[in-house]
Amino acid sequence: MPGEQNRRNEVRAPIELKVEYKRLNTFFYDYTRNISKGGTFIKTDKPLPVGTRFLFKLTVPRLEDPLVLQGEVRWTQRPGEPVRDASNADPGMGIRFIYGDDNQRVDVEQTVERMMVQSLGQLIYSQLCGEAKTSGGEGPGDGGGDDGDS
Repeated sequence: MPGEQNRRNEVRAPIELKVEYKRLNTFFYDYTRNISKGGTFIKTDKPLPVGTRFLFKLTVPRLEDPLVLQGEVRWTQRPGEPVRDASNADPGMGIRFIYGDDNQRVDVEQTVERMMVQSLGQLIYSQLCGEAKTSGGEGPGDGGGDDGDS
């Protein structure tokens, strides 16, 4: 949709992490497509309904244990639906992180920042962060950068 890119205010890093979550009595193992400090996009052919809150685990390289986070589905891209964002045509769901407290938020943001620097390099990450802070975009940077209000 036009204007989707303008609603992102968090830098996203293209990264693939294993995601584990439970739906009803079935465990799902999918993968992220990108991540920001506010959320992630989980690539899946069976996205959860918008508004669903759930616990999930992100397997992060160099971390002994996976990150266990609560998230909320902000938007979905179902197989066969018109593509809402040309840069993200995969089916899946945009997830906004929901933090239990400020300590968890800081820990997750620092972990995501380290992954982004490793993925993009310090120079590109610094340039993108400076650009994102001055762009005046709206939205919390969730779900792979989309605020889900479309």
